[in-house]
Amino acid sequence: MNADIKLPEGAPEEVITQALVHDVDLRAFGGVGTLALITLDNGLDHNRPNTFGPSSLQSLDLAITEAINRKPTAVAITGKPFIFAAGADLSALSFMNKREQSVAIGKLGHDVFRRLDECGIPTFAFINGLALGGGLEVGLHCNYRTLASTALTGFPEVFLGLVPGWGGATILPKLIGPERAVQIIILNALNNNTMMKARDAFKLGVVDAVFDPSDFIERSIAFAVSVLSGSTKIERKDYSGDPGWDSALATGRAAALKKFGGAEIASPNRALALIAAARTNSRSEGFAAEDQALADLTLTDSLRASLYAFNLIQKKRKKVEGAPKPALARKVNKVGVVGAGLMASQLALLLLKNLKCPVVMTDIDQERADKGVAWVKNELTKNVEKKRMSPEVAQRLSLLISGSSDQQVFAGCDFVIEAIFEELSLKQELFKKLEEIVSAECVLATNTSSLSVERMSEGLKNPERVIGFHFFNPVAVMPLLEVARTSTTDDATTATAIAVGKELKKTMIICKDAPGFVVNRLLTRFMGEITDAVDEGTPPDIADSAMSSIGFPMSPFQLLDLVGPGVGLHVSKTLHNNLGVRYRISPTMQAMVDQGIRNFYIKNDDGSVVANPAALALIPQGDSPSTPEQVRSRALTALAVEARMMLDEGVISTAAEIDLCMLMGAGWPLHLGGILPYLDREGISESACGSRFHLPGIASLP
Repeated sequence: MNADIKLPEGAPEEVITQALVHDVDLRAFGGVGTLALITLDNGLDHNRPNTFGPSSLQSLDLAITEAINRKPTAVAITGKPFIFAAGADLSALSFMNKREQSVAIGKLGHDVFRRLDECGIPTFAFINGLALGGGLEVGLHCNYRTLASTALTGFPEVFLGLVPGWGGATILPKLIGPERAVQIIILNALNNNTMMKARDAFKLGVVDAVFDPSDFIERSIAFAVSVLSGSTKIERKDYSGDPGWDSALATGRAAALKKFGGAEIASPNRALALIAAARTNSRSEGFAAEDQALADLTLTDSLRASLYAFNLIQKKRKKVEGAPKPALARKVNKVGVVGAGLMASQLALLLLKNLKCPVVMTDIDQERADKGVAWVKNELTKNVEKKRMSPEVAQRLSLLISGSSDQQVFAGCDFVIEAIFEELSLKQELFKKLEEIVSAECVLATNTSSLSVERMSEGLKNPERVIGFHFFNPVAVMPLLEVARTSTTDDATTATAIAVGKELKKTMIICKDAPGFVVNRLLTRFMGEITDAVDEGTPPDIADSAMSSIGFPMSPFQLLDLVGPGVGLHVSKTLHNNLGVRYRISPTMQAMVDQGIRNFYIKNDDGSVVANPAALALIPQGDSPSTPEQVRSRALTALAVEARMMLDEGVISTAAEIDLCMLMGAGWPLHLGGILPYLDREGISESACGSRFHLPGIASLP
């Protein structure tokens, strides 16, 4: 074992997770002998989980030696309260610039962890809390595993641009079979880093028993005693001859291609190769292959970009840049939603489930209001059926939602959000009516995607309480919330809006009230370059696939189908009217809306997806076609130029917030690190704007 690994220069100092050993007398549990129990503890509270850097691994290695030397009946490992281990300490990875550093870290982890399987004494992992990546791999090296019923576990590595590199990609397929291993390592990771709940981990065979956290350690020790005595037998299956290997690997590959729009991305491909090799590799061979894969991936811009994006998302979830002091926020005890259509109903449901206060909806007639309320109640019922909510909670919430055609029901509301038709005059008229009903301190929020919030507040007695509160569709799924301040919006209103957003568990940015805010302004400019290329004569399939090598989850025209040509055209016109000719109105989009054609792509009877002939017939016959490279260049250049203008105009405060918006609101791939690091790496920032958006080394190799 290499005990002299040094963190790369400039890397933050490792927070060492100590491994402490004490003996448990098994006679107290009806057993014989002692259990040497190793406890992982970094000495901090649960906000900083146990992690493994070089020093932490060396501490565990010493603890294993000490435990074995005590001649126990068995060895077990557990974590500090509520936390087992969150895996490798990732803080140093972006500073690595030598392959041998990464190989050494990978080999050190393997050398330490495998001792738990090869020590000649039965070993147990008592996974008492969160266990991710290397944390789960510690458990996999043990002979038996128990898990707390409240614990989450999984492998986030592929999500971050890595592979399970301390035994996971080799051990898990042999333990639970190829199909389940692909589900956990590939599919869960690609599905926004989905974690396994305890019941799922047990059902899949990852752990052998699940116990309540209230007496978890005691019951885990009793389980160990029953295994040691032979009264509990855990059967292991040999999956080397399983017929499902090829189909499982094909499923994983198809999922990766779909996730990244057909682009070949290194981390899922390398993980699948390791899973495939696990079928015939010995453990030593598999571990050596993991070391090499880890080293290859560590020295890539993709990993650095993923870590930058991941850390940015984690940081901004906790702190909103430029937010007023939380103490300024006013209490929200009743909420109003103007509108009862699908978007408004989604908003009402989200507010109801998270604020747990009365929510009242209105529409132009009682029938529509009742329909919106019925939709919300039906969704509550679905939550109960899917066991996401208890019947008692659903019943309580259903009593808090109501609907009316009379806006007087908003009296007493502390927060009212409108989601009516995107017409400025209608919203202005609405806010003037509401001002006569609600108190002077009630926040008036608009979910507009592109209209001027400032103009909505014109002529009001209290314009300072008007704010943009822009959600993305579907409301429950999309994590970003754009909070747009006008020149008159006060700090109390903004603080209240931020407090509500936090209750809704949204990631927020505060931006200036400007056309399209952040995401729609950038996406519309980007989409405009694609549609312009088509209108100029570029074949639609060429223009639509021009960005595919980058790894977007969907093509521009697929995105247009999702948003709807009507919405896209409306936003384009708003930005054209406010920002000028660089936001051109596509004659193809205009024609699609005029003729009621809602999709560029349609499904054939056999399920295949093809371009809609009706949409193709509307494209003008331009005479200036572009190559895929030219389309990609013009679209990315336009993004760089627009981002620079937004920063210069003060629409948004920092380049990092633009990255956050595109990651959380537009699905910009994590492996690119957000929009601006990618433009920096490709040299587009400097060629289009004269300078980079980020300092060298951010989301790229130093």
